Amino acid sequence: MAKAKTAFVCDDCGADFTKWQGQCSECGAWNSLKEVRLSSSTRSSGEGVLKGYAGATEAKIQTLQDVSLTEVPRFTSTMGEFDRVLGGGFVPGSVVLVGGHPGAGKSTLLLQSLCKLSQSHRALYVTGEESLQQVAMRAKRLGLPMDRLQVLAETNVESIVNLAQQVAPGIMVVDSIQVVHLADISSAPGSVSQVRECAALLTRFAKQTGTVLILVGHVTKDGTLAGPKVLEHIIDCSIMLEGGHDSRFRTLRGHKNRFGAVNELGVFAMTEQGMKEVPNPSAIFLQRAEEIAPGSVVMATWEATRPLLVEIQALVDSSHGNPRRVAVGMEQNRLAMLLAVLHRHGGLMLGDQDVFVNAVGGVKIMEPSADLALLFALVSSFRDITLPRDLVVFGEVGLSGEIRPVPSGQERLREAAKHGFRRAIVPAANTTKEKIAGLEVIPVKKIDEALSYI
Repeated sequence: MAKAKTAFVCDDCGADFTKWQGQCSECGAWNSLKEVRLSSSTRSSGEGVLKGYAGATEAKIQTLQDVSLTEVPRFTSTMGEFDRVLGGGFVPGSVVLVGGHPGAGKSTLLLQSLCKLSQSHRALYVTGEESLQQVAMRAKRLGLPMDRLQVLAETNVESIVNLAQQVAPGIMVVDSIQVVHLADISSAPGSVSQVRECAALLTRFAKQTGTVLILVGHVTKDGTLAGPKVLEHIIDCSIMLEGGHDSRFRTLRGHKNRFGAVNELGVFAMTEQGMKEVPNPSAIFLQRAEEIAPGSVVMATWEATRPLLVEIQALVDSSHGNPRRVAVGMEQNRLAMLLAVLHRHGGLMLGDQDVFVNAVGGVKIMEPSADLALLFALVSSFRDITLPRDLVVFGEVGLSGEIRPVPSGQERLREAAKHGFRRAIVPAANTTKEKIAGLEVIPVKKIDEALSYI
C-alpha cells in the first residue's frame, strides 16, 4: 500500500503548506489550515477515469492572433431570471456552483430547469442527498415533465463520471458536492481533501466533454460557501440563492462569472408550483404602507445591468446607554462614516441616539449610491418629518460633504419615472439635457443643499 501524503490547505486562500501552523502566511487568517491526506494513487486514478476520452485534445502553442474567436453558443435555462444571472444562458463545458442555505430552493430551482431542458437537451440529475423517489415526488408535485430527465442516486465520483460517459449528457447537476467522495481518499465526504479532488475530477470531465456541470454547495453559518477556497477558483460561475424562511422571495446573485457580468441579480418567488420568476422586482420592493412614516425614502440602486428601486428605512431614537448602530442590508462601517459626515457638514449630532437602518425586502446594497438616501432617512426620522411618497433619492456622499455622481444615472431616473415617481434629488453631475417626462430632477452638490429640501 502506498504511503499517504499529508498536506495542509488554507480554507480562506487555498495555499498549501507541508506542516500545520496557527496562521496562514499567505493571507494572515488564523486557524484556517486543514489537514489533507492524499494517497499516491489518487491523482492517477482520477485521471484514469477520463483517460483517452474523445473530448480530450492535445495541447499546442500558438499565437494569440491564431486563436479562433468564434463565440461558443449558449442555450437557455428556460428561466429568464436564471439566464440573466448566468450572463445569457449556459455555456457548454462551463462549471457553475450554486450555493444557499438549507430550504432556500436550490434543488427546486435546478429540478425545474432540468425537467424543462430535458425536452430539448440530454440532461442528467445526480442526487446524493435525496432518494430518487423524493426527487420524483417533488417533480410530480410541481407538475414538471418527467419523461425525458435522467436521474441517478450515487455518491462515488468515479461511478458518476463512468455512467455519465455512457449517456453523454449536455447538462449535469451534482447535488451536492459536499456528499460525493473519491474512494482513494480516506477522509470523510465534505472534508477539504474530498471536496477539492471531487470538484477537480468533475470539472475535468466537464471541460473534456463539453458538458454543462452544475454543482450544488452548502453554506457556512456566516453565509459563505463551505469548502476550501480553491473550489471557487476552479469553477467558472459562482451563484448564491438568498432568502429567509419567513420570506417567499428569493434572490439569485452572481459572485463570479467568466462568461457574464458579476453581481447580476435575479428575483424569484417561492410558490406551491415551485420557483416563479419576478421580471419586475422593483414593484415588489416598493410595496409600501398606505401612510408613509418618517424615516422612509426610496432610492434607485444599480444591480449589474439593471436599476432597482428599494425602500430605505431608518429609525433614530434616544439611547439609554451606549448608542447602538445597526445596519441590515447595508455596510455597518459606511453608516458610521455617514453619521460623522452628517455631524460635521450637516450640523446634526446623533452621537447620543440609537440608529437602525434597513433595506426593505432583504436586498443587500453594496454600492455607495445609497449614501444620500440614507442621510435623508436619518434626518427624516430624527426630525419626525415625513418625506413625499413620489420622491426618489440617490447619490454618493464624500467625506467633505460633496454629493458625487453615480454610474447609470439616466437609467435610474427612467426606472423611477416608470413606477410613478415625480421628483428626484440626484447629484448635479447626474442631470442631463434630456428631460424625462413627468419627472422633476433636483440637482444638488453639497449636503446642506440637499437637506434643505426636507
